[in-house]
Amino acid sequence: MTRQYAVLGIGFGPANLALAIALEEEGYDLDAHFLEARPSPSWQSAMMLPGSDIQNHPVRDLVSLRNPRSRYSFINYLFENGRLLAHLNLPMEFPLRKEYAQYVTWVAGHFNRLVDYGVHVTGVTLDRDAEGRPLYTVTTSAGETFQARALVIGTGRSPFIPEPFDAVNSPRVFHLTRYLPALRELEELGVAGEGDRSPRAVTVIGGSQSAVELTLDLAHRYPRARVTTLARSLSLRLKDTSPFSEEGYFPDFTDYYYRAPRERKNALDAYMRLTNYSSADGDVLRELYRLIYEQRLDGDQKVFVGGSRQVRDVEVRQDGVRLGVEELNTGEYEQHESDFVVLATGFRDLGPAVHQERVPALMSGIADCFAFDSHGYLSVGPDYEVQPLDADMPALFLNGLCESSHGIGDAGSFSLLSLRAKIIAESLRKHLP
Repeated sequence: MTRQYAVLGIGFGPANLALAIALEEEGYDLDAHFLEARPSPSWQSAMMLPGSDIQNHPVRDLVSLRNPRSRYSFINYLFENGRLLAHLNLPMEFPLRKEYAQYVTWVAGHFNRLVDYGVHVTGVTLDRDAEGRPLYTVTTSAGETFQARALVIGTGRSPFIPEPFDAVNSPRVFHLTRYLPALRELEELGVAGEGDRSPRAVTVIGGSQSAVELTLDLAHRYPRARVTTLARSLSLRLKDTSPFSEEGYFPDFTDYYYRAPRERKNALDAYMRLTNYSSADGDVLRELYRLIYEQRLDGDQKVFVGGSRQVRDVEVRQDGVRLGVEELNTGEYEQHESDFVVLATGFRDLGPAVHQERVPALMSGIADCFAFDSHGYLSVGPDYEVQPLDADMPALFLNGLCESSHGIGDAGSFSLLSLRAKIIAESLRKHLP
């Protein structure tokens, strides 16, 4: 039996969770439902590293910028769980990642009636109902079908797996989005573990915040292992946390960016990049540098950072992974042997470039029904609705996937999430009176 709704959201991470809250709190009585592939509510579960924190102010949560009086705020979560004063006394600038994950799960629990968990969406097609009105049909891996007059895709961006790793299929090479589950799998295979099962060498690819966090975690988790981080930049860089640059995460900048022509968007991207990408916070950089310095002092260095390095070839063997690495400034060629490799290589934004994806994967079957600009970018309205070629098309929104059209504030962070949810909710109300 096909289940029908006015609005169907695919994905129930923070983006669509914020939308569900906005629909409730703004009083929009729309018949909305959400499908989530994970078996239960969770957020960044593969990166729950001891001591790791989030990188945004905690008040930039699921609701507060839109409705600071909301019961679903992070502050109210702390209050209802008896931790508000203790948290305010915590000597940290940002909350622990595990606490923010618990907050997201706590809020999601209030909306269980709207979500089907463990549902893997496999396709989206266009159809018409008995009265000839256009709608979307969504199919799942279990053979279920859902129909809706409006669709909101909030699945998050796809991991970016660069060459030559994109041709590798091995548990010894994995993206950071699988970090903790992948380590457990390697332990089961006898590749990683404690004592004699500790890996001899591990390589992290990337120069991001996550790359530094993973390097530190691996160094503490496997103290006998050689841990090497390879980055294309000259070395690891400090994130741009200037309050002037941080205004790129204001809604005014989103509007400004949206109106700019593509050539100027590229210039803005280049300036804003170090506020979120290929850079790390000072606290983890200082911790890593201290660790390396102390190891050198002890004459027992096990953690290394290699800058200006590009992996050119990779070979997975029975006993490990061999990397062929070029030093970009000298052209020298190196070989690195590792028990496993972690890819802290980021995510794919929407766009025509090799490192981007033309449309979200779930739109692939209906992509030709939508407009693209002269540069090859999917045309998205200021309200995050994808622009159709036919005015009769049902509405389709992208929630948290529009950095190429709306700028850095639409990156995979909480920064403007609640305000974006309000914009989409208001547009849904107009489409579905």
